[in-house]
Amino acid sequence: MAEPTIEAPTPLEPLKENWDRALAVVAHPDDMEFGAAAAVARWTAQGKTIAYCMVTSGEAGIDSMLPHEARAVREQEQVASAEIVGVPSVEFLGFQDGVVEYGLPLRRAIAAVVRKHRPDIVITNSFRESWPGGPLNQADHIAVGRATVDAVRDAGNRWVFTEQLDEGLTPWPGVREVWTAASPLSAHGVDITETFDAGVASLRAHEAYISGLGWEHFDPAEFLEGMARMNGTRMGVAFASSFEVLRFGWDE
Repeated sequence: MAEPTIEAPTPLEPLKENWDRALAVVAHPDDMEFGAAAAVARWTAQGKTIAYCMVTSGEAGIDSMLPHEARAVREQEQVASAEIVGVPSVEFLGFQDGVVEYGLPLRRAIAAVVRKHRPDIVITNSFRESWPGGPLNQADHIAVGRATVDAVRDAGNRWVFTEQLDEGLTPWPGVREVWTAASPLSAHGVDITETFDAGVASLRAHEAYISGLGWEHFDPAEFLEGMARMNGTRMGVAFASSFEVLRFGWDE
C-alpha cells in the first residue's frame, strides 16, 4: 500500500507595502490583537499611519461584569493596546455587542469612518463562516467584515449616504484593497518576526477581558506563536500574519 502524500502548505504571497494610510475596522476590542496587531506594529514602525475603529465596545464580553462597567474597562484596554503597536487613534461606534446586524446603519457608520480617515488600505477580520482549522466564526465578526467591504465601496460613491457630504465627509474612492485577517482563504501574508513581541504585548493589555474568559492557562505568547509559526512556514520566515486580499478596481 502506497504511503499517503502530505501536501505542502500553499505559500503566502507578501502583502504590498507601498501605501501610507490604513484603517482597521473590527467588531470588538481585542479583535486586532488576536493575530493582526504584530503586523500593525511592523507598518507603524515603517512610518505608516493606522487608525482603529471598534464597531462595539465589547461590553457583553465579560460574564462577571455588567455591560456598562465592561464597556469602560474594555475601551481603556483597547486604547492602551493600540498604543503599544503605534496606533494613536481608536474610535468606538457604539453598536451593541453580540447582536450586530449587517445592514444600512452599519454600512453608513463604517462609510463615514472611511470618508473621515481616507485610507489606502482597510483591514478587518475574516467574515468567512469559520476560522482556519475549522472553528466557527462569531456573528459580529461576520456582520462587521461583510459591512466593511460594502462600506468601502459606499464611501467612494457620492450618491450613497449623501447626508454625510453635508457633514463635510466627502467621497473617498481611494481604498485600493480590503485585507481580512486570519481568513481560511488567506493567500497573502506579512513577516512579523521582528514585531511579534509587540503583538503579544498588545494582547496582554486586554488583561480584564482575558481574565473574564476564564481561560486559566491561556498564554498570549503561546497562542499567537502557534498561528504565527504556521503562517511563517508558508512564507519562509519565523513568524507571519495571514490575510485574504479583496481588490477594488482593476489597477495592480
